[in-house]
Amino acid sequence: MLTETRIKICGITETPDIPAAILAGASYLGFVFFEKSPRNLALNDAAFMATSVPVGIAKVGLTVDADDARLDEILAEVPLDMLQLHGSETPERVAAVRERFGLPVMKAVGIAHEDDLSRLDEQARAADQLLIDAKAPKDAPLPGGNGLSFDWRLIAGRRWSVPWMLAGGLNADNVAEAVRLTGATQVDVSSGVESAPGVKDADRMTAFCRAARG
Repeated sequence: MLTETRIKICGITETPDIPAAILAGASYLGFVFFEKSPRNLALNDAAFMATSVPVGIAKVGLTVDADDARLDEILAEVPLDMLQLHGSETPERVAAVRERFGLPVMKAVGIAHEDDLSRLDEQARAADQLLIDAKAPKDAPLPGGNGLSFDWRLIAGRRWSVPWMLAGGLNADNVAEAVRLTGATQVDVSSGVESAPGVKDADRMTAFCRAARG
C-alpha cells in the first residue's frame, strides 16, 4: 500500500534541479545559505531559482546560527516559505525568529544517543516542525548533509507536539526501512540523491521518492 510520505529535497544548487525534484515527488525544496557547504547559494541565484518554484511546493531556507541581519538579508532577496535553523539555536532563539520574521520555523536536532532525545521535546515547544538528523561528529565542518545516519530505533514509536521530518544518511536503498522503523511521514534527503557533493541527480531523486512512498 502506498503512503503519503512528504519529501524534502535539500541543497538545490541548479535551476534544472527544481522541475526534476518536483517531478520526482518533492513537497519541499531546500536552499542552503551556509558558506562552508558545497550547496551554498548566492542570494541572487537563490532568488532566481525560487521564482520558478510553483505554488504548493514549500521553499525552505537553511541557515546555521544566522543572526537577524543575515536573515533580513536573505529574506529581502529570496521569497521563502519556511526557515530551517540547522545550528545550535536555542528554543528561545527559535521562538524569537518565528516572532520577528513571521515564517514557520523548522528546527534541526542532531541525534546520536538516547541522551539527545530531550532536546527534541524542548525544541518542539518553540518550532513549527522538527527535523531529526544524525548528530555531526565534533570535527565535522557541516552540521548536516554529511551522509550519516543514526540508530532509527531511538525514535521508534515516539511522537512530538509538532510535525517532524526524518533526515540523516537517507538514500533510495534505506529510506523505506527508515520509514518503517520510525513511522516517519516526512523525510529529508540531500547527499543521498547526489552524484557529487552539491550535484543533484534526477534519476536518484526519482528512485528515492519512489522508495520513500513504496
